[in-house]
Amino acid sequence: MTLLFDQNLSRRLPRLLAAEYPRSEQVVGAGLTGADDQAVWDHAAARGLAVVSKDADFRDMSILHGPPPQVVWLRVRNSPTAAVVALLRDRAADVAAFLADPTLGVLELP
Repeated sequence: MTLLFDQNLSRRLPRLLAAEYPRSEQVVGAGLTGADDQAVWDHAAARGLAVVSKDADFRDMSILHGPPPQVVWLRVRNSPTAAVVALLRDRAADVAAFLADPTLGVLELP
């Protein structure tokens, strides 16, 4: 389960969640610093990554364009990184089931 964490999420997430989501990236580490949503979307789609974001923008893009990429929409507002890590660890089975069905566009957590 490989994820692309949006710029609004910690750069540490790929390392902190490496066991659950190996080979995941954060947009800054992927060379997308300051990139617009379309560039992030295109990068994720081209590499088979699911976008993880707190912004509704990617949810909206998924509704408009459909997958790929799939979107994991975190409804956590300004939660600390530890809370995001805990949520994604606790819901790893749900994320895996979601990503296993490429026809699904958005998974809303929590």
